[in-house]
Parts: sequence; structure tokens; C-alpha cells
Amino acid sequence: MDAAPALSVVSVAHDPDDLVPVRALLAEQGLGLDDDVELFVTAHRGDDLVGCMGLAGNVVKCSAISDDERGFGLSARLMQEVTYQALDRGRSHLFVYTKPTNRRVFESLGFTFLAEVPGTLVLLENTPFGLARTCRQLRRHDYVPATRVGVAVLNANPFTRGHEYLVRTAAQNVDVLHVWVVSEDASMFSADERFELVRAGCAAVPEGDRIRVRRGTDYTVSRATFPSYFLGDEAEIVRGAAGLDLQLFREHLGPAIGATDRFVGTEPLSPITNLYNQEMHHWLEESASASPTIRVHEIERVAVGDAPVSASRVRALFAAGRLDELDALVPPTTLAYLRARAHTGQTSPTPSVKK
Repeated sequence: MDAAPALSVVSVAHDPDDLVPVRALLAEQGLGLDDDVELFVTAHRGDDLVGCMGLAGNVVKCSAISDDERGFGLSARLMQEVTYQALDRGRSHLFVYTKPTNRRVFESLGFTFLAEVPGTLVLLENTPFGLARTCRQLRRHDYVPATRVGVAVLNANPFTRGHEYLVRTAAQNVDVLHVWVVSEDASMFSADERFELVRAGCAAVPEGDRIRVRRGTDYTVSRATFPSYFLGDEAEIVRGAAGLDLQLFREHLGPAIGATDRFVGTEPLSPITNLYNQEMHHWLEESASASPTIRVHEIERVAVGDAPVSASRVRALFAAGRLDELDALVPPTTLAYLRARAHTGQTSPTPSVKK
């Protein structure tokens, strides 16, 4: 083998022409390119692209090496440079989603196994201490001794009457309810905005003294960052995301806070989201596990008129400036925020900030 391939960094936003050979190499390996990748570290031998590795937030994805270059340490060189690029952006904690057949490769690069959906994918992180440390923090700060401890995970983009009904109903049936707000900035409303809207909305309900609101952990797997480049149709992507998310919850995060019940709204509009609810029953109630079963409760969605209340409906009305139609769809805390934001003229999505 000649001298090692030369490495370079490709910015997806600023170097779109350089993505053409990247797409070709990924396709050669039976892979695609996810839309959220910010940059690639690429390896060239002369004019030929022989390797690439992408970074999206704190997720390493879209990695490929040509057949002739395997076995010569190129994966380690690409990962080292991706790690440097992540550190330059303030991201030291990295995750990898990959095929089960690639698990040993990434373990050899210093990653630690977290969870696997058999035959589909595995999730790893670049520290052996991250998950255990998060669980210790949850036990220290969030554990409340109680007979029934519920959890609801919300994106709340934004917090609606439907979310309000879900948390009220859940809180009425448990001693304490933990509400975790998804942290990724991949929505119309930023993570900070969504968190504050959920916190204000939960504090305003009569059952507010039973509710504890916090940001989701790094181990709350979001479809916003979940990879699709090596999976098939959307149903397979959802099953993969759900399998990882729910295994981590049942085996680690849930026990750390003594969770006994998980609450979710029914999904009459989206077959894909409804599939996630089905997977929740499987992984939390039916699958074999050394951890206790966590009961799943699907709360009927609130409807206004003939249509269920949905955050997407709220966003559409807000973007169209039809604020007078929002009173029935969002609680007063959310409505006040939306009116204030509209007063500034900002009805378009807030800028997304990668973390």
C-alpha cells in the first residue's frame, strides 16, 4: 500500500459540489446521505475518494470506506479527525448508530456499546461512563420514593391543549409524573422555547405539584437525529429508533427514577407515530428483560371540532398569523407566548442550533 490517503474536511453547507463523490462512495457501499450531516471528513488517494465519515450534532454517521482501503487503519484516522472537529464545536460526547456487523469496528475505536435492535442496528458512545453517570444523576436529583411513578416524553412543538390533557390525565393516575422535553433543536420552536412552554403549562394545571419537568437526557433517542442512511423504509427507521430509545429507558433511565408507568397520546393522524406507540408496548411490557415491566398508557387525543388537537395544526395557524383561532388549541401560557412572538414579527422557524 502506498502512502496513507490525505484527509480533508467538507462543509455540507459551503461545499455542495464536494458531496457528489461522497454520495457516490456511500451508494457504492449501499448507504445514503442523511440530511442533517453538517460536515464530512474525507480521505483521498490522488483524485479518488476512498473514505468518508460524517458528523451531525454529536452523532457520527454516514461512514464508508472503499473495499481496497479496509484493514489499513483508515477508520481510526477518520474518527480521530471527526473527534477533533466535534471538539472544536464544543462537542465531546459522541454517539454512533451503525449496523450490528460494524459494532466491533467502532468498539476498536474506543466506543462503548449501549443497545441493539437485533439484526437492524446498534448504538454506541465514545465513553464507558456516560450512561452510568447519567443514571446516577437521575437517581440523585430526580428519584422520588413513590408507589407509582409516571413518565411522559414530549417534543411539544409547541405545548398544546393536547399535551396539557395528557400530563393532567397522567398526573391524576400516579404519585409523581416526570415530563421529559426532547432536547434537540430540530423543530420550529427551539429546545429552550419548548422547555419553557412545557414548564409553564405544567405549572398552571391543578396537578402541577405532582409534575417534575426536565430536559431529556442524551439517551432519549430522537427521530430528529436518528440515522436513515443504512436502513430501509420509514417503518424500519421508526422501529429502530423506538427499539433503542425504549431499551435504554426500560433497562437504565426508568429504573434510575423508579418509573412504573409511561404515558403517551394516541395517534389517529400518523401511522408512523402510531407504530412507535405499538413498539412502546412491545419493549416496555412484552419483551424479555431483567428489568421490571413499565406499564404503557395511551391517552385519547383531545379534539376540537372534527379534528384532533395537534402541534402541526397550531404551527400552521401561527405561521399564517391566524392567532384568534389558537385559543381552543393551546393553553393560556402558550397563547401568551405566541402572541408576544407574533408581535415581534417572528412567525417563521427559529434558527436551529446544533449541539
